Amino acid sequence: MFRQLQDAVSRDVRDLLEGALDGRELSAAEAERLLGVHGADFHALLAAADLARREDCGDDVSYVVCRNINFTNVCYVGCSFCGFARHKDDAAEAFDRSHAEILEKCRDAIERGASEVCIQGGIHPNKTHEHYRDILRAIKAVYPDLHIHAYSPEEIDFGHRKSGWKLEEYLQYLVDAGLGTMPGTAAEILDDEIRNVLSPNKLKTARWVEIIKAAHGIGLRSTSTLMYGHIEEPRHIAAHLDLIREIQKETGGFTEFVPLGFIHERNLLFNLLGSRPGPSMEEDLRIIAVARLFLRPHITNIQVSWVKMGHKLGQMALCAGANDFGGTLMEESISRESGSDHGENTPPEEFRRLIREIGRVPVERTTLYQVVQRFEDPALDPPSREPKADVDLSGPARWRKQLERGGRSPVELTGPAASAAPRGGATTEAATGIAAAGA
Repeated sequence: MFRQLQDAVSRDVRDLLEGALDGRELSAAEAERLLGVHGADFHALLAAADLARREDCGDDVSYVVCRNINFTNVCYVGCSFCGFARHKDDAAEAFDRSHAEILEKCRDAIERGASEVCIQGGIHPNKTHEHYRDILRAIKAVYPDLHIHAYSPEEIDFGHRKSGWKLEEYLQYLVDAGLGTMPGTAAEILDDEIRNVLSPNKLKTARWVEIIKAAHGIGLRSTSTLMYGHIEEPRHIAAHLDLIREIQKETGGFTEFVPLGFIHERNLLFNLLGSRPGPSMEEDLRIIAVARLFLRPHITNIQVSWVKMGHKLGQMALCAGANDFGGTLMEESISRESGSDHGENTPPEEFRRLIREIGRVPVERTTLYQVVQRFEDPALDPPSREPKADVDLSGPARWRKQLERGGRSPVELTGPAASAAPRGGATTEAATGIAAAGA
């Protein structure tokens, strides 16, 4: 059987995969070839990437407990793929968070176990370079130990131009105010042919690279990202990956690579400009697998965007080269406003369940991939810190009424059911009610 499987894989693909597993660096042209595979070649790619992941990272799957905070949705950049932006005169929907509102969100995040807040917003024309610093100062004055992961290169570009300073001076100004790391977003596809269609007013490739290198140069680390599934071709993705790898060889400043599938339902890029309706399942998994093989050993953390993929495809991506499930988020507006329906919050206990379902070990990490805790034994998991959610129950009324009344004797669950219990102990309560109702 295994001989038949091997024979089904194209000779050139087999050679590329064997070379990558032996430590040979793939070229951009070779990455482009792998980004187009189907059938047996596709399955071989995923298997090779999973082997590489095990060699690079072992069987741990990491996640970070964090909260997204979007401080404003007022933006005039005009990205065709964005459903989040509003103009100032969109009075019913535009918002601009006060420091008090931001601090309240930080307080809630910490109560729920967060070690990080991720802060990004639209490019509001009335803001100055000081506005970005003031948010950092306000948070650090109250929560000095909270890691702030903030401000995309687009926001840095805006603030820097407002300041009139040297780029490194402006970045250091933000670091001195409390900036810990920077999202490598606003990358989309690092090819101006594509960028001029996606967002003609946005910073160009050379400026994105300039800001990232300057940040890394002062010790400010960042993520790296790519948005795919719209108008790009495999050659654009391969060139983007090549550029990311070259930057990493020079600076070592990227913490991870995060591919972001295009969400199409509610934005102009699909509905008016005729892009593809987001990536296929094969595209989602191919880019994870190719990123693993192409970027190693320079970037070894490959992250799943569960907001884009959903949990189940995210689990599959973790079996195709990824090693990180991303962040809890707690709230998420940007993908949701474009039509994502995968939710805004994945609590730590749900991450642990999802990771264990594929036979791996959950590990809570910091933004910089330091281990907070490995959760090898489900029996030692901490209790949920999530607010208790009201469940709108259905089914026979006598079951629902018993659940709603409470006060029943607990039914202890063991084995897989116990580790799979959702937040708030709903599985235990449901089992109790059903057992009582069936008696």
